[in-house]
Amino acid sequence: MRIAKPLLLITTPIGVVFGLQEAWRFHWWLAVLMAVLIGVISGFIWLTVSRIRRDSRDSQAPSAMASNASQRS
Repeated sequence: MRIAKPLLLITTPIGVVFGLQEAWRFHWWLAVLMAVLIGVISGFIWLTVSRIRRDSRDSQAPSAMASNASQRS
């Protein structure tokens, strides 16, 4: 995993760009459609990550306040 993660982080965007370039050479509208699809998927990933972070932050807030209240007593 020490080598695989950085390799995937580098090669995946390069592969996506190469795929968009080849799609543009084949038919320009196919590249536009692929770019829209990538944008929609990225948007849903962003929404999911932000929801998980918000829920995690909200679930930790009451326990942090309770521990602070018990330390003050």
